[in-house]
Amino acid sequence: MKNRDKTLRRLLSFIGSYRKNIIISVFAAFVYVLGTLIGTRLIGKAVDIMGSGNGELLGAVIAVLVVYVFSSLAQWILTVCTNSISFGVSKNMRDSLKDKMDSLPVSYYDTHAHGDLVSRFINDADSVGEALQQSLSQLLTGVITVVGAVILMLSMSPILACIVVISAPLTFYTAGLITSRSRTSFKKQSQSLGELHGYSQEIFAGYNEIITYNAIGNAQENFDTSNAVLHKNGLCAQIYSAFVNPVTRYINHIAYVAVGLVGSILVIKGVGNISVGIVTSFLLYANLFAKPFNEISGVISQIQAGIAGARRIFTVFDAKEDIEAPSNVIDRDAVKGSVEFRNVSFSYEEGKALIQNINLSVAPGSRVAIVGKTGAGKTTLVNLLMRFYDCNSGNIYIDGVDVNTLTKENVRECFGMVLQDTWLFEGRVRDNIAYGKPDATIDEIQQAAKNANAHDFIMRLEKGYDTVISDVSTQISQGQKQLLTIARVFMADPPILILDEATSNIDTYTEKKIQIALKRLMKERTSFVIAHRLSTIKDADLILVMKNGNIVEQGTHNELLDKKQEYYNLYMSQFDTV
Repeated sequence: MKNRDKTLRRLLSFIGSYRKNIIISVFAAFVYVLGTLIGTRLIGKAVDIMGSGNGELLGAVIAVLVVYVFSSLAQWILTVCTNSISFGVSKNMRDSLKDKMDSLPVSYYDTHAHGDLVSRFINDADSVGEALQQSLSQLLTGVITVVGAVILMLSMSPILACIVVISAPLTFYTAGLITSRSRTSFKKQSQSLGELHGYSQEIFAGYNEIITYNAIGNAQENFDTSNAVLHKNGLCAQIYSAFVNPVTRYINHIAYVAVGLVGSILVIKGVGNISVGIVTSFLLYANLFAKPFNEISGVISQIQAGIAGARRIFTVFDAKEDIEAPSNVIDRDAVKGSVEFRNVSFSYEEGKALIQNINLSVAPGSRVAIVGKTGAGKTTLVNLLMRFYDCNSGNIYIDGVDVNTLTKENVRECFGMVLQDTWLFEGRVRDNIAYGKPDATIDEIQQAAKNANAHDFIMRLEKGYDTVISDVSTQISQGQKQLLTIARVFMADPPILILDEATSNIDTYTEKKIQIALKRLMKERTSFVIAHRLSTIKDADLILVMKNGNIVEQGTHNELLDKKQEYYNLYMSQFDTV
């Protein structure tokens, strides 16, 4: 209950930003309900006119029509405003969620399924919007309707009014009892939907590997299991919520029948000056009184799903952000490229040491290769350099400036990366190359492509630099995609490079073009190369050999071979002869 109330309060803070629409909605709801209540009373008077023959029936009918015209117009305005609020809140939640996720550390993404995060952006935000769309107008009109109907019913017949009003507590109690049971199911439904979304993204991303290993059966089995869990949770949630509307309507029908019976008896016996028209109005008021309860109970599943979705979004809002207190600013255009590690230690999990007390000094323009077996700490060293993670102890300096005194954005401006796994977004070739410099001219883009040996194949594309591509495009090869990512780094022109050997699964011809482009890229830049094939780093100025998170050897290629220790063993494992 406490968590639900907290979620509702936070949701109200988003709704509160639409004050103008809320004010118009309240006014429109008041006019709509007032017109409905007055129209209902006029219908009762029209019945009495028909029964007695006294009065102008046509005038009463015209009055009813005029009242309902204004009431319908107010209802349309109410619908427009509440829809604007609903879709606006959904949009603002997505915007806030994106802003929040931009401030989260890389470790958050390493420990949360990406598909589940996407589900919060799409499914959960949609659930909130749909819940508001279904419930806002009902809540506004419902409160006014209940209050107005009670006042008018009491003014006509307190006895009949009491019959209708007594049904309200029973309706509330029954609905509350059922919804409390369904709340847990909706929470599980949202969670299992996120998990299924994450798993679906995972199997589609790795579909080639799945079919290669003939693992479609296992993937299908896991998918069926996740889908069955979602089906079970969703079905339980819907079954529970489906009870609410029929039960509340049944209670209201009993009250409706009771009003009809008691009203008929009072008319026959002439008690309280109650006429047939008053009983007719009362029967309509009984329906109006019950309508808000029935409408809310009818959309209870959407409301519960919306609350569950909002709670999942707010969970991300509550995640711990990076806290920075920068005191320096480094001008990337003036960076020479010296890098220093002083007594740096780091571990991903407390109590499980990885990098311990590393000291390293790299001169500007040096080419540094990082080698070692899988799990040695090569990528971790780069993650610390880029401030994807911060050191547990010790300091890292760029041109003598402690990176912890800079913002992470300022630090990352100094770096360019070329990784084994290419990433291109859906858009023109020119936009992909200019990703790090959106205001680049076409001449600058073409020059970057020429430096990366990518210009020739780009010009052979159907629309050249205006050809639309994506990360899954089949019109360009994997090697050509890699050349585009190299052109992107040329365009950004960073003073320091991080290269993860980018020639795996690429034909020999394209590999040579990539190697030439990378050598051109590394010229006069400080470069850190994570090396997998040791033959490619013979010319490195410094080779770091890592093992269990420590630099166990460092030196040039020939120096390390002469030592015949860790590097020598790694090198000989790849080649039969030196």
